[in-house]
Amino acid sequence: MAQFVTRLEDSLADRVDSLVAAGVFASRSEAIRIGLERIVDQLEREQIGREIVDAYTRMPQTEKEMAWADEAARRMIADEPW
Repeated sequence: MAQFVTRLEDSLADRVDSLVAAGVFASRSEAIRIGLERIVDQLEREQIGREIVDAYTRMPQTEKEMAWADEAARRMIADEPW
């Protein structure tokens, strides 16, 4: 397992310590690990979103594809028991 060594402003460290003390995280390490996981996940999702937009920009859906999607949506809504 890799280890990172970094410095934080005292105010941020105090905020992390408060979360640990409140039981939100088991330790500083867990707080940092979860924070980094969320940042990496968010950035990866944003990249995927950009790639999807780029693909649809390069090759937009056809009218036939859009008509099929609209009809499928209408059928799903009609099947709802509201």
